[in-house]
Amino acid sequence: MNKTVEKTNQQLESAFLTPMRSYTLAALDYYELLLNAQLDAARAYSDMTVAQARTWLDVKDAEGFKKAMESQQKTASDLMERMKGDSEKVTSISQSFMEDSKKMTEENTKKAVEAVKQ
Repeated sequence: MNKTVEKTNQQLESAFLTPMRSYTLAALDYYELLLNAQLDAARAYSDMTVAQARTWLDVKDAEGFKKAMESQQKTASDLMERMKGDSEKVTSISQSFMEDSKKMTEENTKKAVEAVKQ
């Protein structure tokens, strides 16, 4: 009877608990990376906005207006490049998580089947 309980506990651990822990750890890592990427992007966008506002506050004449317009065009271009890079980063993080999840699922399914066979 004691061996049966022990075997059942091992099967439960192998089939459910260990896979659940590994997936949870992977999900936490994914969300941490995603959150850090979003915070980094928000910080960069805020910095660009503040810098652009400061540029406009310095306008005192036609030459200052021209420089502010040039700065705004450059900032818009930089912002588009930054957004493109941020989008690629988030896509990469998500794809990596999906691939890792798929591998874990396949490995855990195989282990669970083997555990049940025993």
